[in-house]
Parts: sequence; structure tokens; C-alpha cells
Amino acid sequence: MKYLYTFCSLIFLFSCAEKKQDKTETLEEKAQRIHDKVITIDTHDDINVKNFTDSINYTQNLDTQINLPKMDAGGLDVAWLIVYTGQDSLTTEGYQKASENAMAKFEAIHRLCDTYAPDQIELALTSDDVRRITESGKKVAMIGVENAYPIGEDLANFEDYHARGARYISLSHNGHSQFCDSNTGEKDSIWLHNGLSDLGKKAVNEMNRLGMMIDISHPSKESMMQMIALSKAPIIASHSSARALCNHSRNLDDEQLLALKENGGVVQTVAFSSYLHTEKHEARAAHMKEIYKSVADSLGVDWYERSQFSSLSKEQREAFIKVYPKVTKLARELASKDSSAPPAVNVSDFVDHIDYMVKLIGIDHVGISSDFDGGGGIEGWSDASETFNVTLELVKRGYTEEEISKLWGENLLRVLDEVQSIAAGL
Repeated sequence: MKYLYTFCSLIFLFSCAEKKQDKTETLEEKAQRIHDKVITIDTHDDINVKNFTDSINYTQNLDTQINLPKMDAGGLDVAWLIVYTGQDSLTTEGYQKASENAMAKFEAIHRLCDTYAPDQIELALTSDDVRRITESGKKVAMIGVENAYPIGEDLANFEDYHARGARYISLSHNGHSQFCDSNTGEKDSIWLHNGLSDLGKKAVNEMNRLGMMIDISHPSKESMMQMIALSKAPIIASHSSARALCNHSRNLDDEQLLALKENGGVVQTVAFSSYLHTEKHEARAAHMKEIYKSVADSLGVDWYERSQFSSLSKEQREAFIKVYPKVTKLARELASKDSSAPPAVNVSDFVDHIDYMVKLIGIDHVGISSDFDGGGGIEGWSDASETFNVTLELVKRGYTEEEISKLWGENLLRVLDEVQSIAAGL
């Protein structure tokens, strides 16, 4: 009886201690506990092959928004590294040149994982890979293709891209491709295919067969709706937000979001300032314009507006891309000390879009992306080292651990599993 009393007393003490610990856990501590536990996946991070050499690479804390030290600092587990190619003429010559660019980016990602940092990061092809690699303590790389333009007109190239590790592809970017119309057609109401081309319809079937996720972030609304009608598998929007909150053609309107839900897909909310809050973005951009120019002048480098980029020579573009991270970082630091600066679009604005889409289509169909090193980044999540701040804001808004886990990665992995399972059946 004496031992039973002692045993019960110990249980009571431990129970009280646990309750006391629960009561004293701060929001920040709760957020950190959740952040450390869930798998955090960012579905869109652009790359520059110049940062994938034996002397300059992601093992170093470069001025890039994404790299291994920043992923470590922010607790970001998985980065989808992007094979991006801009739009050019729909010709054999154009496709060949674009293909060379795409191959260079595929090779760069494999060099990082296989040669430069195999002990720190590994390429994943399935959700099982993601779970195994994160469990081992390493970071995870996955590959997405932004614009199928470099594939040309040979559908066999989809299988080649799949073999190289690509697990999602967007059939267009900013400009109509050989596969489908782009969202950019909204500017002038000029369309090339009125949705998908015949080749694009075949591409949808081929991606279903291979088990590759179809990304609808850049294609036009009509293209997207036709893809949903044709696809036997769920689709994704790798980096888009809610058009109801920010009227930009890169965002999804309610009809598109509801169609995405019906399809079983997921929209990866993007931390891109101009896709989140038009008024705040424009006021801040006008203010920052002069600061960027001033910083660039002080460094003795040329600075260009985004609208000028397409007219630059290859050398000018490469020089601009090289100095862009440094100039923007210094400019942000200056602006942060200026009390008269208009407020920047921030993590709260970002989570407003998550809130809206969760309410409209449900927690199972919403995810998270940054578009780092491709124009993305907001106050509070300006690079991968600040990833925790997103989780903190979600906790502040009352999201549970299970819900945060879904938003950060489980929804995306669920879609990947379904797409690959359907392919196996085909």
C-alpha cells in the first residue's frame, strides 16, 4: 500500500508539472516546437548556375535568399529548386537555346546534391524520399520546371525531364508557349490557343502518365480550367495567391480555387509582394526605387527597372543578376531605418491570403511558397533564414499543429503521392 501511494503521488506530481509547462509555454515557444517538428516545404526557389560551382555554391551563406546556411537558420527542410527558362520565339532555334539553359540548371542542382554537399542535401523524387532525408538530418532538394518552352515539340522530352528529377512542370511562363496561353494575355486580350494547344493537351496526358505534377501558376485561367478538365490527377499552383485579395493575373480567382479543390489539388500561397497587397506594394516600390538607384550608384553598378529587363543584353542581365541581391539587401537595411518609409508588405499580409483560401477551399488544399531569388520575399520572410516567422504568424492566428503541418508540406506531399499513384495505375 505504501508503494502504491508513492507511485500515485509521483503520477500526480508529473501530471501537475506537465500542466504547469503547458500553461507557461509562450506563443513563440509553441511556434518553435511546431516548426521544429513539421516538414517545411517551399515549392519555388529560383537558381543561378553561377552559384553552383566548386568555389561558389550553396554550402556558403551567399547573398542569395536561399542556400544551405539560411535553410539551417530558418528551419526550412525542403527547397524546390527551379529550372526556369524565359519565353522566346516558338522556333526550333529558340527551343534549342532554351534547352541548353534548362540542362545547365538540371546539372547545377545535381552537382550540389551529388558533388558539393551530399552530406548536407539530397535530391528527393517521392514523399518517402522527403521523409527519409529529413529524418536523416539533411536538407531536401526537389526540382520544378518553370516553363515547358525548352521541351520544344517532342513529347519524349517530358520523360527525359522526369528522369532528371523534375516532379512538376508549368506549361507556360510569361508569354504564350507552344503548349498553352499565359496569364499575361490578360494585358492585351491576345491569345494564341484560347487555352491549351493540341500539343498542350497531349502534354497533360503525358505528365499524368509519368507521374509529374502539372503546375498552373503561370498559364491563363482558360488554360488552367482546360487542364483540370483533362487531367486524371490533381494539379498544383506552385506559387500563386488569392485574386480576391489582390487583383493580379498571376493569382487565382474564386472559381479557379474552387475548381482546384474539386480536382483535389493544392495552391501554394506565394510570398511575392505585388501578388499580396497592391496598394502597399506600389507605395513601397515607389519609395524604394530611388533607394535602389542610390545604393547601386554608391557601389558603382548599373541598376535597371523590372520593365527594362527584357531589353537588356546577355552581359547586362548577368551583371544585374549578380548585383541584385546585394543592392536589395542594402536598400532594405536603409529603408528599415527610415521612419518615413511606407510600410512593406509583410508576413501578416501573406497569411491573410492563406486565411482566405483556407476558408474558401479548406485546409487540405493550401500550401506555402516564397519565389525566393525570383522576385519573392516580404518583410519578415525576406529569405530562408526567416522561415520560422511564417509558422509564428500561423500560431498567432490559431492554426493547430496538424493544420500547420498540412500547410507547410503535407498537402503538397499528398498531391505528389496521388499523382504518382495514378501514373502507376495508367
